Amino acid sequence: MMRRRSVGRRVMRTAATTAVVVGTAGAVSHHQQQKYANQAAADQPQQMEEQQPMEPQPEYAPPPPPPPAPAPAPQAASAGSDMVAQIEQLSQLHNAGVLSDEEFTAAKAKLLAGG
Repeated sequence: MMRRRSVGRRVMRTAATTAVVVGTAGAVSHHQQQKYANQAAADQPQQMEEQQPMEPQPEYAPPPPPPPAPAPAPQAASAGSDMVAQIEQLSQLHNAGVLSDEEFTAAKAKLLAGG
């Protein structure tokens, strides 16, 4: 029975040693974490000063102005093509017999005069 006791003592001693080692490792780890956290907190204001720009930047920049609208087409070109279309329409009405020679000539003169 003597052997059983010595085996039990060795197991207890090993367990106690393991507990001490684990406890010490945990304490050292906690100490290191605290040390790094304190260093980071001390360095943070200095880093913020380095990152701040010299001149304050506006938070909102207005969008660029829209491009200018395209210039409208010249009236003479559209009026000329419109006038040609109207004269052709009058010519068709004259050829169909709806307008007499005098009515066609008067309407064409009125269009060419601009009114």
